[in-house]
This record gives sequence, structure tokens and C-alpha cells, in this order.
Amino acid sequence: MKAIHYRRYGPPDVLELVDLDPPPVGDDDVLVRVRTTSVNPLEAHLMRGEPYLVRAVMGLPRPRTGRLGADLAGVVEAVGRNVTTYRAGDEVFGYGTGTWAEYVALRADGVLLPKPERLTFEQAGAVGIAAFTALQALRKKAGVRAGQHVLVNGASGGVGTFTVQVAKALGAEVTGVCSTRNVELVRSIGADHVVDYTAENFTAGEPRYDAVIDIAGSRTPSEIKRVLTRKGVLVSVGGPIKGMWVSPLTGPLTLAVRSLFGSQTLTPMLAKGNLADLEVLRDLLAAGTVTPVVDRTFPLADAAAAIRYLEDEHARGKVVLTV
Repeated sequence: MKAIHYRRYGPPDVLELVDLDPPPVGDDDVLVRVRTTSVNPLEAHLMRGEPYLVRAVMGLPRPRTGRLGADLAGVVEAVGRNVTTYRAGDEVFGYGTGTWAEYVALRADGVLLPKPERLTFEQAGAVGIAAFTALQALRKKAGVRAGQHVLVNGASGGVGTFTVQVAKALGAEVTGVCSTRNVELVRSIGADHVVDYTAENFTAGEPRYDAVIDIAGSRTPSEIKRVLTRKGVLVSVGGPIKGMWVSPLTGPLTLAVRSLFGSQTLTPMLAKGNLADLEVLRDLLAAGTVTPVVDRTFPLADAAAAIRYLEDEHARGKVVLTV
């Protein structure tokens, strides 16, 4: 099968399209012919081995597996002998490892569900990490409830477009922060208010937000605290894609220390794919309450170009790879 592989850490040029054996299918597994997957900052960090602490997990001095990709949508090719929930031909979507490939094997009881009929494969392949991040930031970390005011800093990107829509689904009043060219996009996905950061500083107003989901990482925690209510919550889910030593970790560490003081909660987060949250997202997607925003698609062979596009930090929604 064709798959993206990298033998050393570095810029997108280290990515290669190679031929690998298809994964074995265990008795409890589902073999999926991947139709689409997507590009996340996670893949950029793993590819570059940045921050360098990533290498302690992924391998020194070079990556142990050399595989990338977590999101997927595709068609079941085969099932193990114990599997009764899926059969060949079923259209599915979910979350796995090494999904930048033609085939991936997942446990049938893993993070995998039938693809909502209303979604294209391009849309379904865009869900994964970005949607998990949005849902978990809002529900688990911020505890957002109906009637609360939520601000999303970085509302037009992959995570941001999901966050705006999920916050609206939870009944929140949503303010999205983005650049001038993305104002109409953010408004079109349901934001009640849109702040153009090139013309207005959202941290200069009065305290009014029960939660701020900070994806862009463009303001300091001290600045954002000014617009949080007394019991408000700042959830940091983003920051610079590039960083050599621990720079992407300094924000979370700062939040952890600052949360020890005062009534406001400042917390970092790292999303984790799980079936329960995928079921919640499936229902929102099937109902049309949430619709993935796909900016551009690239063929798998152009994965390097796709990562470059993401690293330019101008993506409007998700960047998808077609397989």
C-alpha cells in the first residue's frame, strides 16, 4: 500500500510516499480503505520533532515508526472473524494511528463509527482531532452551559470552526476572533459576534466571557484574564506550530502556575480521541448542527505541500488529504 513515511525529523521535505505492506487484520479488527484523512498541527510537531521533548517519546535520534496521521474516513475492506458490527463496504470515520496511508487496521470497538450520510468523505475525514479538541475544551475543561458567553480566539481555523459550532450547539452566545478576510466565514458558521483582530483588541473590553477558548495563542494569559468573568475559564489549546525546545509548552506551564492564584481557571489541554465523544460528535454532524469546514484538499502524495500550507497559518477550516 502507499503511505507517507519519514526517516528523520525535519521540514516537510522529509516526507516520502512509500510502498508498505498492508496492516494485518486481527480477529477483532476492521481493515479500512482510507478515502480521506486530514492535517493537524500534531503531525507538524511529530514530523519536525519539535519541541525536542517530542523526540523522547517518538524516538532518538530518529522516529521509531515514521508514520503520521490520526483522522480518517473510508470504507471497510475486511473484518476479523470476531467482528459483527461492521462488514465490507460500510462507510466509516474515526480516529487511529498511521492514517496517512491507503489502509489502516483498527479495533472494531475502537474510535470508529458509521459515517453520517450527510457528510462527504472530505468532510468526515476532517473531523477527528480538531473536533475532539473543540468538544473537550468546551465541555470537559470549560464546562460551558446554555446562556454562557464564550469567546473563541482563532475562530476560522480547523479547531476554531468546530469550536464555534459546538459552542452554539451547547447553547452559548459565541464571539469569534479572526482576521478581516475570515469575518464572513465565522459569521456564517453561527458566531453571534465577530471581532476582527486587525481592527480591534478583544482583550481591551469589560469582563464578560464565561469561557475563552484560545487557539491562536496571540494574547498572553494576563491579557485574556481581563475579559473573563470572576469565575471565568481560559482554555489554551493552541500556540505556535513551530518551536525548537519547549516553546509550545511554556504557555501550558504558565497557565498551570497562574491557576494557583485567583478565582479564575486557566488551563491547558490536549485532546484525546475516544468513542464516547465521537458518538456525541456523530449526532451533531448527522443532525446538521455541526458541519466540517474544509479549506483545501491535497492528494496523499502532496502531504508535504499540505503541511506547508498549514504551517503558513492561514488555513480557513481544515486541510484534508485524499487517498
